[in-house]
Amino acid sequence: MSRLMGLDVGSHTVGVALSDPGRIIANGLTTLRRGSMSQDLDQLVAWIAEYEVTEIVVGWPLHLSGRMSATAKRVEVFIEALAQRVTLPIHRVDERMTTVMAERALIEGGLRRHQRKGVIDKVAATLILQGYIDQRAGA
Repeated sequence: MSRLMGLDVGSHTVGVALSDPGRIIANGLTTLRRGSMSQDLDQLVAWIAEYEVTEIVVGWPLHLSGRMSATAKRVEVFIEALAQRVTLPIHRVDERMTTVMAERALIEGGLRRHQRKGVIDKVAATLILQGYIDQRAGA
């Protein structure tokens, strides 16, 4: 079986999550500190190969109204660059409120602000990916 990769693309970091091979559970992999677009894509392509990823799920940051945000336009540029490097399906998933949900979960887990900063994007990527998995399973 193959894995799904979930991405929460920000201007300074990219949260990365992977599914298990059975595509049932999403787990955070890491938070990638952004460098150049080329460096970021090189690292993602390496993980895609290493973990045998066959589909990518990217958080799509829309406004609460559902309209496209300026951030969504930047994510679109990232997705287009990634699509030039891989031939895998890339799915856009509404990510409204995932960062807020991740923040709440980390606060409830007792993490201090400086601790949350390093993992929040990884947790958001995990929530995005798990939501996609659950939706496909009909949960």
